[in-house]
Amino acid sequence: MSQTMIDVTRYTYRVTWSVEDNEYVASCLELPSLSWLADTQEDALSGLRDLVAEVVQDLTNTGEPVPEPLSSRPYSGKFNLRVGEQLHRRLALEAAAEHLSLNQYVIRRLSDAS
Repeated sequence: MSQTMIDVTRYTYRVTWSVEDNEYVASCLELPSLSWLADTQEDALSGLRDLVAEVVQDLTNTGEPVPEPLSSRPYSGKFNLRVGEQLHRRLALEAAAEHLSLNQYVIRRLSDAS
């Protein structure tokens, strides 16, 4: 994605209550080193969005890479996972008992857990 085309409103933001700070804290998954504290959720989010826009502009101006929003990243639907021999065996046996491929069984288990 072109750095000049990043829309910072597409980033993944979260606002939570900070007991330690006695304020709301906003964070951005794509830029985890940034945060913003405020008395209200709205002010925390607004302050962080402004900060993210400044940082993205600075990164763009200096030619540094700008993180792509998670929402626009492509996902293949595949990932490799090492689980160890005993867990692999147990999952394969459970899948066979349900007459499913190991892949189908693991997808079902992951879907049920979410």
